[in-house]
Amino acid sequence: MQEMNIAVRAVALPPGASIAPLYPGSNLADAYAVDLPTAQARQMDMESLARQLLGSQPGWAQSLMVLRDAIVARFGIRTAKQMEARPGKRIGIFRIFAVSDDEIILGEDDSHLDFRLAVLRNRDTGRHGHVTVASVVHCHNWVGRAYILLIRPFHKLIVQRSLARAAKGRFA
Repeated sequence: MQEMNIAVRAVALPPGASIAPLYPGSNLADAYAVDLPTAQARQMDMESLARQLLGSQPGWAQSLMVLRDAIVARFGIRTAKQMEARPGKRIGIFRIFAVSDDEIILGEDDSHLDFRLAVLRNRDTGRHGHVTVASVVHCHNWVGRAYILLIRPFHKLIVQRSLARAAKGRFA
């Protein structure tokens, strides 16, 4: 039996992602992947898979979001509560743009930037398969560029930790 790799790894931006046309000219674009630990994780619907990845953040990440909200509200940027209250189907602060059998596109558009997350599943029969989270951000002004400069290291850490937590919890 092949051993599963729980390690989260940086990967190339997936060319088959629905957000691939947004990669050129972006202010931030990255992708991280982790192996899927169970047959159940390889078969669950994409909205449930995304909820497992994004729904449970560690306390330190929640604290960072509170700090973020206190700062960005002064610049006219939506807070997490404002994003969660926006119309449409959502996973926390993320609006669901599209769902297919093996991909879900989430994100938000705001005055300072637009961002998209693609959660892609590769079932890779005969192996464990893996899930990739690809992010792309386009800034509209100096506020967006300053925001990305400040949050880039936290974004990377939160995506990596979210993937690791979901894999260790077996996406259950």
